[in-house]
Amino acid sequence: MIPQQYLFPDLPEELKGLEDIASDMLWHTVSGSRRLWRKVNPQLWEATSNPWFILESLSKEKMKELSQDEEFLSLFHCQLEERKRYFEEKTWFESNFPYFKGNIAYFSMEFGLGEELPIYSGGLGILAGDYLKAASDLGLPVVGIGLLYQQGYFRQLIDSNGEQIEFYPYNDPALLPVFPLRNESGEWIAVQVQLPGRMVTLRSWWAKVGRVFLYLLDSNDPANIPSDRTITGTLYGGDNETRILQEIVLGMGGWKLLTQLGIDCNICHLNEGHAAFAIFERAKDCMKKMPSSSFWTALWATRCGNLFTTHTPVEAGFDRFSPALFKKYFSDFAQEVQVPIEDLLALGQQYRSQEEPFNMAYLAIRGSAATNGVSKLHGKVSQRIFQGLFPRWPTWQIPVGSVTNGVHVPTWHSVETDELWSSICGKYPWRQPTETLGEKFRSANDCTLLEWRKKNRLKLILSLRKRSRCHCAMLGKHEHTMSQCVCLFDPNVLTIGFARRFASYKRPTLLLHDKERLMKILTHPQRPVQLVVAGKAHPQDRIGKAMIKEWTEFVARKELHNRVVFVEDYDMRLALDLVQGIDLWINNPRRPWEASGTSGMKVLANGGLNLSELDGWWAEAYAPELGWAIGDGQEHDNDPAWDAFEANQLYSILENEVIPAFYERDERGIPKKWVNMMRESISRLTPYFSTNRMIREYTTDYYIPLCHAAEKRKAKEWNLSRELETWKRTVASHWHAIHFGNFSFVQTEGQIQFSVQVYLDEIPPDWVAVELYADEKDHAPAFCNMMERAEPLVGALNGFNYKLVVVTDRNPGDFTPRIRPYHPNAFLPTEATEILWYR
Repeated sequence: MIPQQYLFPDLPEELKGLEDIASDMLWHTVSGSRRLWRKVNPQLWEATSNPWFILESLSKEKMKELSQDEEFLSLFHCQLEERKRYFEEKTWFESNFPYFKGNIAYFSMEFGLGEELPIYSGGLGILAGDYLKAASDLGLPVVGIGLLYQQGYFRQLIDSNGEQIEFYPYNDPALLPVFPLRNESGEWIAVQVQLPGRMVTLRSWWAKVGRVFLYLLDSNDPANIPSDRTITGTLYGGDNETRILQEIVLGMGGWKLLTQLGIDCNICHLNEGHAAFAIFERAKDCMKKMPSSSFWTALWATRCGNLFTTHTPVEAGFDRFSPALFKKYFSDFAQEVQVPIEDLLALGQQYRSQEEPFNMAYLAIRGSAATNGVSKLHGKVSQRIFQGLFPRWPTWQIPVGSVTNGVHVPTWHSVETDELWSSICGKYPWRQPTETLGEKFRSANDCTLLEWRKKNRLKLILSLRKRSRCHCAMLGKHEHTMSQCVCLFDPNVLTIGFARRFASYKRPTLLLHDKERLMKILTHPQRPVQLVVAGKAHPQDRIGKAMIKEWTEFVARKELHNRVVFVEDYDMRLALDLVQGIDLWINNPRRPWEASGTSGMKVLANGGLNLSELDGWWAEAYAPELGWAIGDGQEHDNDPAWDAFEANQLYSILENEVIPAFYERDERGIPKKWVNMMRESISRLTPYFSTNRMIREYTTDYYIPLCHAAEKRKAKEWNLSRELETWKRTVASHWHAIHFGNFSFVQTEGQIQFSVQVYLDEIPPDWVAVELYADEKDHAPAFCNMMERAEPLVGALNGFNYKLVVVTDRNPGDFTPRIRPYHPNAFLPTEATEILWYR
């Protein structure tokens, strides 16, 4: 089903198609489109960056004027032709996977597509928005599922005392680029979800992101009771009960909507655990298609089509609900699928107790065939976090992989950046594989790069001056103070940026550890530095708010006039200005609590450099010729002494490396070291840390293999799904009875022959793997190989010898046998966690 767009009957024939450009969230990021809407209404564009609102606001007189404006029509027709080519060109996915049938459903609690659709709060949503845009560019058959919030996340004002004040503007759907989802008869499609004693009706909306549709659910239907109308009231607002209701609406309501629309989704991709209840609804939906099947059989049938991406670096960060709250909302569901409520509850618990909360991440990992972190380091951190779900398994074998995040480069680069990349690498460089782009960009000469960076920095400074003047006016500052805003910052001075959510683990006040030293750095007479700081604290986070106040008090020092500014209301529009114009991006979280971090990636294409903690993406990106790093690559928890050490390290790098590299220039005024680092950072890092690479990695490593597995489990009336359930049930019921006999070895020069006796009770020998294992030790890597089943043991029921010859110089005592479940079509150990060690 293709959603039908609302048309503007009053648009002149010359402007037909303008509504397509206005409603497409991907097309808002195209440089030419930005120029187009600025031409339509410069004031509204500056105030809202919302093409749909601008189009809604057009008078008939203005439409007529535009239809006769040759300059505008030239821009408009250029955009129409470019968009037509975009939809007609053969995509990467179409070229490489023409046999793929079906869709990929991408569930996320928030989507940061643009400031004109404020249903995001931070990195998770920005990543989801960039994901949809890149999926469109590469042609993936993706469908986004999210919620349409009446208020979204809060807006921030810093008052005259430096305190954060929160505002919650209403999201009027009529002014947003979203449209009611209607059926062929024109009726508004609604989804109903069962809640205790009542049904909640969810209105459905759609937004267009290039080739991709994003479907949004909203509970603000007059047919609902007042409390239910507020379920989708505020992003991350309310108490724990509001949160579980939002996650029921997202996961279960989202899957119901897909079913109602007839959209067949091979893959269900959960962007964080918020949407994990989709696992329940998908299994229930599958039960209807599988005659005489149980909920558990349906779970076996659907699990292999579920992928869980975790963004959480600490176990405490997962959503949890009390057993009583879970039972309140899922007792009816348990009866419907004929499963004891305690068994459903146990899917979100580690120990299956009456007191342990239901953990959404546990449900997500148990209900998915694959799980991944969002950087290589975060993948390893997540293996530790989830180790409790796989008792006695080595940490490195916990089934969590990684796909490092990226950014949608066309969203975040400036017009000047777009023009430079296009002139060097060809038009639209980010719509196909990007491996060769870096080598091409290396041809850019020093003068071109410096001139380009000057333009980007100047645009940022002009934007900051405008924001600063507006802020002073709102606070009633006198004219002298406001006039100083016109001269804020110097376009020739090194400009540093620090902008993020103000949370303790991100250490937003680390730069303030030694305020006097920082002040000397900023006010150096020959080599000054100017600093831009921005960020929000959660409304209930008093520590985060106190950190904001500490910064605003520092900024207020007279000695720092024109050297540092705190910019309020950090959002996508401000982020866009910052990442395009900043020379150096600083990030100093407490390792390993930054799962990935993408803000520093956004400066890459625009020529900015990074100075960051060796955490998240920077831990795998950093090299001395690309930027700077603090920390030692180890974990130090919440240690004030280590914070002080890293603060001093940060100051030293700025004083002795960053600032000299920027200001030491040759006879032509070129800072050779800085330009060389900039060129290398852009060329090597931009193509890799992009959603273009990320999407292709998800496709080849997860979507395609999971799709094949799902098709196998579905074939022949789901025979394989039923077989796997029988296999798992048999293995689990007899696991306690299997045991080892004698374990022996014979060592000769350069090799060891191992032999072990195994008694399998009533488990067929093909249903287990007997392996020889050794931990990593000294310089020897970990070892894990299957042993070969040899002769049966005399007089034993289902007893066998297993043997293996290992070519090694290691001590035989390093090795030990183990037994684990095995099935060629199971995802292990996700789908069977049992393991038995000889020692």
